[in-house]
Amino acid sequence: MHGVGYPYAIEACKVFGVREPVPVVEQRTCPCGRTEACKVFGVREPVPVVEQIMPDPEFPTVRYPNPEEGEGALSLAIDTANANNSSVILANDPDADRLAVAEKLEGGKWHIFSGNEIGALLGWWSWLSFRQKNPDVPASDVYMLASTVSSKILQTIARIEGFNFEETLTGFKWMGNKSDEYLKAGKTVLFAFEEAIGFMCGSSVLDKDGVSASMVTAEMATYVYDQGLTLYKQLENIYQKYGYHISLNSYFICHDKDVIKRLFDDLRNFNGTGKHPDTCGPYKIKYVRDLTVGIDNSKPDNIPTLPVSKSSQMVTFTFENGCVATLRTSGTEPKIKYYTEHKPDPQKGLDKQSTQHELEDIVQCIITYFLQPEKYNLQTRVS
Repeated sequence: MHGVGYPYAIEACKVFGVREPVPVVEQRTCPCGRTEACKVFGVREPVPVVEQIMPDPEFPTVRYPNPEEGEGALSLAIDTANANNSSVILANDPDADRLAVAEKLEGGKWHIFSGNEIGALLGWWSWLSFRQKNPDVPASDVYMLASTVSSKILQTIARIEGFNFEETLTGFKWMGNKSDEYLKAGKTVLFAFEEAIGFMCGSSVLDKDGVSASMVTAEMATYVYDQGLTLYKQLENIYQKYGYHISLNSYFICHDKDVIKRLFDDLRNFNGTGKHPDTCGPYKIKYVRDLTVGIDNSKPDNIPTLPVSKSSQMVTFTFENGCVATLRTSGTEPKIKYYTEHKPDPQKGLDKQSTQHELEDIVQCIITYFLQPEKYNLQTRVS
């Protein structure tokens, strides 16, 4: 789905009072720059989804044009891939700053990778390819970044491989500005990402960029397939080496700001105790970080290192079993979002399925004891 250029030209014509341009309806090449990018990267041009290659501000082929919404936004891409015997789908959103990735598994089922899974793959690939080309550059001069609600897989890889990891607030303005600081200090910034399928591959563009991310993913996929693997199998190899990092994210809808405030205030006075909860059902909480009121009891002085904002709600719970959960409000939509990731201690021996099941139980406890949809009249996300 490429929505770059033409819709804005139509609006500009209205403003200037000139006739709308006549589109080239026979256009069959990507108008967002990916064709040129393929030439630069030396990879084969992708097979386009003919029904979606030309921009249309009405997005008639999908219910919602954001590929973050999963299979509904990728149905035509899946049909096209099946018809052309393609194994990997790369899909940008209308302004081409995000990237969705899907892969056909054995048996014909398609796996749509989450933003955290793509982040794990691109983080692994960024380090591998950089190290092969720059074996003598000290790892201490290399950085990767991720937003605080994204997977901690880069942090784990950094700890093992020796490079630096930086966590920022949500949004690429934070990661981009921090990257700029490191670049000006003579450091190397390899990669940054957020779980909402936003990726910054390299430092030529200090923002999320779906075109360059798609090319780096194509390059990575070519390497992985040449090794006799698939992206899905390589992701499993990453988890085997660095430990499972399993995520489960979603949201509830609430249009009443007073209700949202009351929900978070109740969390800070949990069951009338005057403090944040120390358990969630049977799961013990080790640390609480509240970036709305400025508390982080994992720090010696209880002061968080990330910026505090009283105008938005964000509370993070770190559980004793390794799970991390963040509850926050959206800055643009009437949503209360939850982001959870379970990364149990590898020595405890939890396999992927057990990790997933335990995470699902934790999320259900968070919904039951913290979010309480019936009490606060929250609307469930509609798939």
